[in-house]
This record gives sequence, structure tokens and C-alpha cells, in this order.
Amino acid sequence: MSHFINDRTRLVTESIDGYLQTVEPGKLARLDGFPHTKVLVRQDWDKGRVALISGGGSGHEPSHAGFVGEGMLTAVVCGEVFASPSVEAVLCAICAVTGAPGCLLIVKNYTGDRLNFGLAAEKARQMGYEVELVFVADDVALPEAPHPRGVAGTLLVHKAAGHVAARGGSLAEVRAAAQDVAAAVVSLGLAFDTCTLPGEAARSRLAAGQIELGLGIHGEPGARVIAAAEAGSLVKTLVDGLRSRLPAAGALAALVNNLGGTTPLEMNVLTRELLRSEIGPRIELMVGPGPLMTALDMHGASVSLLPLDAARRERLLSAVAADSWPGARPVGAPTVLPLPVMAQPAFQGSEDAGRRALITAVGLALQTHEEELNALDRSIGDGDTGTTFATAARNVLAAMQRGELPLADPEQLCLALGDLLGKAMGGSSGVLLSIFFTATGTELRQKADFVAALGRGLARMQAYGGARPGDRTMIDALAPAIAGLFQGGVKAAAEAAVGGAQATASMGKARAGRAAYVNAGNLAGVIDPGARAVAIAFVAAAKAGA
Repeated sequence: MSHFINDRTRLVTESIDGYLQTVEPGKLARLDGFPHTKVLVRQDWDKGRVALISGGGSGHEPSHAGFVGEGMLTAVVCGEVFASPSVEAVLCAICAVTGAPGCLLIVKNYTGDRLNFGLAAEKARQMGYEVELVFVADDVALPEAPHPRGVAGTLLVHKAAGHVAARGGSLAEVRAAAQDVAAAVVSLGLAFDTCTLPGEAARSRLAAGQIELGLGIHGEPGARVIAAAEAGSLVKTLVDGLRSRLPAAGALAALVNNLGGTTPLEMNVLTRELLRSEIGPRIELMVGPGPLMTALDMHGASVSLLPLDAARRERLLSAVAADSWPGARPVGAPTVLPLPVMAQPAFQGSEDAGRRALITAVGLALQTHEEELNALDRSIGDGDTGTTFATAARNVLAAMQRGELPLADPEQLCLALGDLLGKAMGGSSGVLLSIFFTATGTELRQKADFVAALGRGLARMQAYGGARPGDRTMIDALAPAIAGLFQGGVKAAAEAAVGGAQATASMGKARAGRAAYVNAGNLAGVIDPGARAVAIAFVAAAKAGA
């Protein structure tokens, strides 16, 4: 089983109860009708205003229950995953929340929803209830479709109708507000893959490098398959599909919807690209980005656009008490504040031929061994140790070429290396080596012997990093190398560093660093890449005659 479920037949009812147990007390309740009748209602509802009811199949969370609350929906009717609720369930909802002002059913334009909500409305009218319906058909993926689908734009219909209902509007006024938005909003989505039904194995109908344009929120095939591209190009494709259905000018509201399996990191990039697109300057209000009407775990997104006028703007901006409505926020450029004024170390470049040769040799060696170190790291980490050290080496060599390193002054040189590595190396290795060189430079300022200063730099590195010899880190090469320097110079240090690095291959447990999260089987026989990098540096230094 690859989903967090107990039993597929109880999935929706258990999900509803889990949700209700975490909402604000006194806010929502469900009707006693499980498993056939799954209706959530406002607990504070008094039937004194027009009720708004929506719903449909489950699997689109936070739709539909997340939009019940003051200013939006009064009740929702939940079906099984991707299945329309029954006529009886919809009728129960109508009877539970409808008073003399009547109720409006907001229905996504799928056949099952049209039929079940429609028949429930007819039965409710026979019982004396005032009931109206608005069908939402905002999907523009299939221009020739006789019945376009209702997708994420439905949420803007909920919001507009909820605003008017909350202010005591009549049923006719509430329906008009809903119909106004339903007729104007347009939506289009794309995804790298379809969704996975709970309890079933993942499946795909797309090849690598493909993306589907215009697929439905139940995983229905899209209008066409296109080549995957960078985010800006894909957003342009969406905008091109939406623009022909919009007025040529005027302000817009945008709803950027995560279809369920797209990371927030990606969603923010898509939003940025939308605002940079040809239509971006017209977007005044933004809803999202976020998971608003999902399709289970679908790795995709959709964009809904609504032309704005004064009434629509007011209706979108008003506050609501629905848990999942993120609000419509004005769009603006990022605010950029100046960096704080900090005392930056100023290093005066100077020349020393021996140290230049040493740094050059070490820097070139680390670059030469980049792929070897990455390969080691792929066995126990994320495969970037070689790139991290090579990037640091390139930055140090470039600074030396620019004449920025104080080569003639060991104290200042160590401090400069610490400063540069802290900025340019990245990752924990960069910080640790920055601490090492900075602490060494500070000790040299106190007139410490060079090797003793290196030892105290190592001690500070261990104090902050938490690793000790034997923990399977770069310290397993660095500590014996410094001891070797004290006993026999650079050649002895290089031999000790190589031995220390090789010893890490037989250490069955890492107690620090990323490898600490890797099981012993993956570590067996693999030299720690950080320790290997230190050994490479000392061997290069010895060959350079340091």
C-alpha cells in the first residue's frame, strides 16, 4: 500500500472526521448520515440569509470543506473520490440549511454533478424550498466541448456569491453575483503526470520530457501533450490559451492553483512567471499560489483569470472565515531593503611566490578530483562534495589572480581564506572550513606558532561542528594531518591525511554529517568524500614543496 489509508471504502468519511476534529470548535459539523450522506454544514448558521451549497467528488481537498464559513459556503456535499454525491445527500444539505431566503447550488459542470444537484433541486422545490443553481464551466482546454468542465475558477464563484449572501442579498442577487463570475472566469491547467487513486499503483500516460495541457481535475486526458520546457515557456502556453477568452484590456484577478503534487518552490516560480508574462501587468489581485482545488497528488498547476470591475473587486477582497481561502491580495513588486551596514574585513593583497604556488596546486587538484569526490558522495549523500570543493577552489584562485589575497602575511591570509570560504563555498563544509581558517588566523594574531594555531583552529571547528576523529568526517583526515605537520612537515602530513581518509572506509557508522543518516550497508568500503578532499589538498601541498 502506498497511501496513508485504512480502507478505501472508509477513506472519505475518516478524512472528514479527521478534518472536523481539528477545526475551530463550534464552526463546522456534519450531518449524521455516514457513509452514504457526507454533508458538512456551518454550525453557527441560522437560516436567516441565502444559503450557499456546493460540493462534488472528494480528492480535491481543501475543496470543498475548506471553503465553508462566513462569507463563503454554508454547506458542502462530498462524494466518494472523484464521484458525484447522491441526490439524497444533496437534498439533505438543502433541507438542513435552507430557510425562507432560499439557497443557491453552485455546481461544477460535470454530468454527474449536474444531474444529482439538479434532481435534488427539483425535489427541494416540490417540498417548498426556493432553490436556484449556477453551473461553472471555466475550463477552456477544449474549445469545442459542448459542456466545458468546472475547475478551480469555481472558488471565485463561491467567493463572489458568499460576499453578497453574507450582506443579506436576496436569492436573485446572490445568483446574479455567482453567474456574473461564472460567465467571466477562465481556467487552464497543465501537469507532468496524472494523479494516483488511493490504494492503487501509480500510473503514467506521459513519456519523459512531456507535459499534458488542459487535463481535468480527475486525471482526464488533456487537450494535447506538449514538450516540457522551462517554467516561463509553460506559463506562456497557459496565457496564450486563456488570453483569447478575455477582454483585450482591463485589470484581472488571478488564482494560481496547485493540483496537489507540486512543491511550493515550483508554485512560486510559476507565479513569478505569470506576473512577468504578457498578461502580468494586468493582474491586480492574486489568490494563491497554493493547493485550492487539487487532483489528489497530480504534479501540475492551473491558472484562473477573472476580469475585474468594481463589484467583483469588492467581492474578492472582503474577509471570510473559511479555513482554506487564502485571500485575494494586491500584486506588487518585491520590496527590497538595503543590506545592513556591517564591519567588513578589508584585506590588502600581497605577494609570496611559495604560498601562491601552494594555493595554486591545491586549487587545481581539488578541481581535477571534482567528479571522483562527487561519485563518493553519491554513495552516502547528495553527490555534490566534489562540486562544493571545486567551487571553493575556483573562487580562491580567482581572488588570488585579482591580487586580493594577502599572501605575504599568514595571519591575514588565513582570515581572508576564512572570509572567502564562508561566502563562496556553501554547505556545512564551507562553514566548517571558514571557522577553521578564521580561528587559525585569530590564533596567529596572538603570536601562536603556525602548527599550534592550526591545531586550535581544528579545535574550534570541532567545537562548533560537533564531530570528533572516528566520526567519519573530514576531521578524520585533517586531525592526523595537523599532527603529522608537527612531527614531520608537509610530507608527513600528506601521508597521515591519506591514511586517515582511507580509514573512514572501514568505519561502519557515521556520527556526524549527512552520512550519519545513511545505513551501514551504504557506508561499507566508501571513503568519506570530505576526508578524501582534505587528503587531496595535503598531497597537492606536499608535491608543491610547501
